[in-house]
Amino acid sequence: MTSQTNGITAVYKVTGMTCGHCEGAVAQELSAVAGVTSVKAAAATGLVTVASAGPLDDEAVRAAVDEAGYELAGRA
Repeated sequence: MTSQTNGITAVYKVTGMTCGHCEGAVAQELSAVAGVTSVKAAAATGLVTVASAGPLDDEAVRAAVDEAGYELAGRA
């Protein structure tokens, strides 16, 4: 079992998500970023919460969101 107590949680603003499919696409791409342990995307708010083992490279996060077809507006 993995403990989240030493992990980092970051919240990002992603534009263009409108439905559950959008949430899944963003979550799938972000889950592939090294160090990411969980992703929760919410189309209603445009917020994506990413838990990771350590600090994430913002460019890697941006590239993953771009790959999913959406735009990273920055940290929330």
